[in-house]
Amino acid sequence: VQSVESGGGLVQAGGSLRLSCIVSGSPFSINNMGWYRQAPGKQREFVARFVNGGAGTYYAESVKGRFTIARDNAKNTMFLQMNNLKPEDTAVYYCTNFVTGIWGQGTQVTFSS
Repeated sequence: VQSVESGGGLVQAGGSLRLSCIVSGSPFSINNMGWYRQAPGKQREFVARFVNGGAGTYYAESVKGRFTIARDNAKNTMFLQMNNLKPEDTAVYYCTNFVTGIWGQGTQVTFSS
């Protein structure tokens, strides 16, 4: 099983981006998946994930109310809709499977002033 992220780019204050993570294999694997990010010089941190077998979602406090994790099973794709972006959201964003421990290659989100 592999995952490939896309959708990163340059954003300005208050802007939005939607990240995608295409997952090979069964779409049910998305039930155990989520997003992390790593800012320059910082440790990788949790952003959002599916919980309760995919029935629920869980967010880091820093993104709650601004980011939304979603999925399209027909396309084997997980999304991260990011709204009202802030400079501190600049990071490489990764999707990961919490059961298999597989990580994608990451996609860069950069805040542009």
